Amino acid sequence: MEYRKLRVIISGGGTGGHIFPALSIAAKLKELNPESEILFVGAEGKMEMEKVPAAGYDIIGLPVAGLQRKLTLSNFALPFKVIKSIRKARKILKEFKPDIAVGVGGFASAPLLWAAGRLGIPTLIQEQNGFAGLTNKIVGKKARKICVAYEGMERFFPADRIILTGNPIRKEIVPATEQMKQEAFSQYGLDPEKKHIFIVGGSLGSGTLNNAMKKWINDGCPGGKDIEVIWQCGKWYKAATDTFMKEAQEAGKPVKGILHSDFISRMDLAYAAADIVISRSGASSVSELCAAHKAAILVPSPNVAEDHQTHNAMALVKKDAGILVKDAEAVENLMTQACALMNDPARISQMEKNIAAMAKPEAAMSIAEEIYRIV
Repeated sequence: MEYRKLRVIISGGGTGGHIFPALSIAAKLKELNPESEILFVGAEGKMEMEKVPAAGYDIIGLPVAGLQRKLTLSNFALPFKVIKSIRKARKILKEFKPDIAVGVGGFASAPLLWAAGRLGIPTLIQEQNGFAGLTNKIVGKKARKICVAYEGMERFFPADRIILTGNPIRKEIVPATEQMKQEAFSQYGLDPEKKHIFIVGGSLGSGTLNNAMKKWINDGCPGGKDIEVIWQCGKWYKAATDTFMKEAQEAGKPVKGILHSDFISRMDLAYAAADIVISRSGASSVSELCAAHKAAILVPSPNVAEDHQTHNAMALVKKDAGILVKDAEAVENLMTQACALMNDPARISQMEKNIAAMAKPEAAMSIAEEIYRIV
């Protein structure tokens, strides 16, 4: 296939689960042809307006916003914001003249892809989750191709336009080599003779996962005699976690070997060190676990639209590639289940094989090739 210069608009965002796959697609397109021009379109005030420029791409914001589940005054303004966003999207499309418009979900992709369709510009969407988001369900009706990460998406989109590509992820997330493991042990000051859990609640953190850890520490870390923990508590919870760990140490709790941090910059090394990972089940997190071939215990967040994190987690559970612990039960049961799994190496090995079979490390390339086929 000839990878000629393209002009591409990528639209969507709102969360890292939309933004980081979008950036991976952009990076792959630039890798295939460095002369390609890529413009992002996001929602004003959302995190893409910060993350995209930081990655070196131009972005324009639309005034669109999402429908609030509770009756609020902002809902009455929504139709006016949508109309204004569509008008602005049409202007952007006419000025930039893209070969294709790519939607990754989130508020901004709806007016942009709708306007693109009206102007005869081909569209492609990428759905990260096992339960399609509202925006993608709407714009997917007119899209030339729908790139998905999970099987069974025919209930949301026309079957003849679905391509199972997986989710694009950071290229450094790969199965751990022995060298990576040794580097990880050195980086975090871990004992190679012990077992290791990586618990990650995302960059902002998860109150549920943090409370589960705190209970386990307060109870004396039952079952954790030979276990060390890398614990990403998130920036929202850093101060409280620092205070808790200091008080726990003063009270004589077994906190040695529990390394807490608000943010992990080298996720590849954290995965490499871990025997098992405890995580929320956002689309990007699940895709990275697959790529890293890690046995996982997943605690779906209850605070997401359509409960899509449970659908993501169940895709792994059905293939014995993950264990699901409900958010409401996690504080009491999570670490008990984690320690039980740590003492079952045969189960960990089988889960690693099963999750490895679900990995799609070439997702960004697959999506880029679909873009070229359409153009």
